[in-house]
Amino acid sequence: MAKLYFYYSSMNAGKSTTLLQADFNYRERGMATMVWTAALDDRYGQGYVTSRIGLQTEAHKFSPETDLWNDIISEHQNNHLACVLIDEAQFLSREQVLQLARIADEAGIPVLCYGLRTDFAAELFPGSAALLGIADALVELKAVCHCGRKSTMNLRVDAEGHAVIDGKQTEIGGNDRYVSMCRRHFMEARREAAAHLGLSFEMA
Repeated sequence: MAKLYFYYSSMNAGKSTTLLQADFNYRERGMATMVWTAALDDRYGQGYVTSRIGLQTEAHKFSPETDLWNDIISEHQNNHLACVLIDEAQFLSREQVLQLARIADEAGIPVLCYGLRTDFAAELFPGSAALLGIADALVELKAVCHCGRKSTMNLRVDAEGHAVIDGKQTEIGGNDRYVSMCRRHFMEARREAAAHLGLSFEMA
């Protein structure tokens, strides 16, 4: 029976690399796949999933208006998909996550989603919250904090490397904008930033 998977982590844990390896494994065996990524993440140009180690593959782009059920079923009818892979899954809407669950349940196609669990303020992304709620399998990919502990948080930083504690949930960036940290050092960095601004930590 096909399942809906959610592979989650902080940044720099190799989510895109893991996706690309899974995609390669299917294609190496002559099986058709369909790869998706978020349209709002344009760091690597349109139509690609790219990993930090230089691997990449062509991908379809989803936006909040994308009907994943219709687009995937249409592709399945033409190419008999063996797997659907979603990068940047935190940017999915709840409705799109439900569509992906239906793809697994009714079309019998495994769906592998890869994304961040929480944002720079330790709040769940909508897509991640939905996946954590209904995915058949949850798999945590490991990243490492500078202290050697497991990294679970995503600290947003400014040009000088100082923690940013306010702003919109979504701001695209790489190592220049985000640092993956363990919870202890994430909280310490936010506390220091709040103190510098004259705010209580609870407001940060």
